[in-house]
Amino acid sequence: MGIRETLLKKLDEEIEPLLRELKVELPRQLAEAAAHGDLSENAEYDAAKQRKDLVQAQIARLYEKRKSLSGINELMIPRDSIGFWSRVELLDLESDEEIGYHLVSADESDPANGRISVASPIGKALIGKVDGDEIEVETPRGTKTYEVLEFSTVHDGSDFDE
Repeated sequence: MGIRETLLKKLDEEIEPLLRELKVELPRQLAEAAAHGDLSENAEYDAAKQRKDLVQAQIARLYEKRKSLSGINELMIPRDSIGFWSRVELLDLESDEEIGYHLVSADESDPANGRISVASPIGKALIGKVDGDEIEVETPRGTKTYEVLEFSTVHDGSDFDE
């Protein structure tokens, strides 16, 4: 199974329970809450409606993400240098601290959990680099210098859906 197919499968696995909730569980909750009478002061009904709106938004976001995967060509992702979906281990040359990152799309970015966007300053600086390369990144606190200790690409089996 290719990268795109694996990601599509993962997205489908996220969408499926949300669709079930939207089509089965939430209509039941709304009906039960409506049966309690006056909807203008019915907290259960309001909560179920809010949940329905949230689930619909999540489904729309996942379908949009699914659609955007069709524009990704696996052949365009480098095998011999850092690129989209790569995992990277860096050494902060100032603090001697090792840092791990996973390069992802902007909508998947979660820096606190080591998932940085390829469009971020550090993501942009890493693209095309290999083990031993140094990068400089402008931060609000000044220029930071890192050395690429090790990287793996999605072609190497980098765990891109973590």
